Amino acid sequence: MSQACVDVDRTLEAVWRIESARIVGGLLRLTGDVGLAENAAQDALVEALEEWRESGVPDHPAAWLTTVARRRAIDQLRRATRLREKLEEAGRRLELEAPAAPSPEDAVGGAAIDDDVLRLMFICCHPVLSEEARTALTLRLLGGLRTDEIARAFLVPEATVAQRIVRAKRTLRAARIPFELPEGDELADRLSSVLRVIYLIFNEGYAATAGSDWARPDLCREALRLGRVLAGLMPEEPEVHGLVALMEIQASRLRARVGPGGEPVLLLDQDRSLWDRVLIRRGLAALERAEALGGALGPYALQAAIAACHARARHAGETDWERIATLYEALARVSPSPVVELNRAVALAMAFGPAAGLEVVDRLAAEPSLANYHLLPSVRGDLLAKLGRFEEARREFERAASLTRNERERELLLRRAREAGVAAGG
Repeated sequence: MSQACVDVDRTLEAVWRIESARIVGGLLRLTGDVGLAENAAQDALVEALEEWRESGVPDHPAAWLTTVARRRAIDQLRRATRLREKLEEAGRRLELEAPAAPSPEDAVGGAAIDDDVLRLMFICCHPVLSEEARTALTLRLLGGLRTDEIARAFLVPEATVAQRIVRAKRTLRAARIPFELPEGDELADRLSSVLRVIYLIFNEGYAATAGSDWARPDLCREALRLGRVLAGLMPEEPEVHGLVALMEIQASRLRARVGPGGEPVLLLDQDRSLWDRVLIRRGLAALERAEALGGALGPYALQAAIAACHARARHAGETDWERIATLYEALARVSPSPVVELNRAVALAMAFGPAAGLEVVDRLAAEPSLANYHLLPSVRGDLLAKLGRFEEARREFERAASLTRNERERELLLRRAREAGVAAGG
């Protein structure tokens, strides 16, 4: 392949990542069919790959893709006899609204296109879909990721991801989900689903559930991009800014979280000079915006405030653990869960000694939802080791290692178990 073709392909990939959500959202607004909208957009992508290699990248590539995708959508509607009843209405609307020629305004987009992206977010994250389906569809339609890229990121077969996406489209079509923004209480519920999906994507990148990599920065960057887009579309929602703040600050540590050999480096052991100060400043600014909007902080803003305590400390010894423990108490009231309690136990241990944390952890031992959660024995092992109860700590670290599916984390836990065993013998 010539260098010119390589340059065209790279340009097309970049444009697609940025504009695909707007294109699909616009088509979905006009056709009401997620599958048809995505197929038309994909057809335009294929046509661009062929034509741009021959004639070069057009002046307004996003507008070119939009125009071709609209044309392909019209063709698909005309060919689909089962959609004949809505061909007359939808086809006419498409033809009337389609621009005669690409223009700079089409390339940069406007308020209507932005609204389409926002509606598409709420469609992809609709509660009628399973969490796995929401995640796959969001990465596909809003992130512009290929099926194989999503499968590789989550360590599942490509066929599984493809099936999830197909089922998600069928479910949305069968449920006749309107392409509109919810209002009132429904908006709050649906926004919660959108935020959860974005943060789930981020967390999978920040601390991979399984596989040989401790972190997958690409997923973190994708979640951050989605969060920033959402913050631009919903600037008056404090929890949106809270989530962005949390992800910005956590992402700032990515370089320091992995050692030279790919091994995990825990927070208190990280070289803070490697933390990205630009991301920290952006995160703190987003947290300020969330706080400035007024009202009690929600769960994401509270977690961002906790992350900010770490970000502001020049070294681990300066961390304000008492404030972190207080923030976890507030988080437990707003969003109670055993995992929040486990994190609060860590903060209490750091602020008031390991015995204070262990007391909370021991109460969580009977919690059914944590029965196979590897971080419970991991935290308990750490606190026991700090109390000099090394043999018990060794057993807890070994149990934690048996529960995690991440190879790097398993190696870390087994190393800690060996260290506790040596300390117990000594």
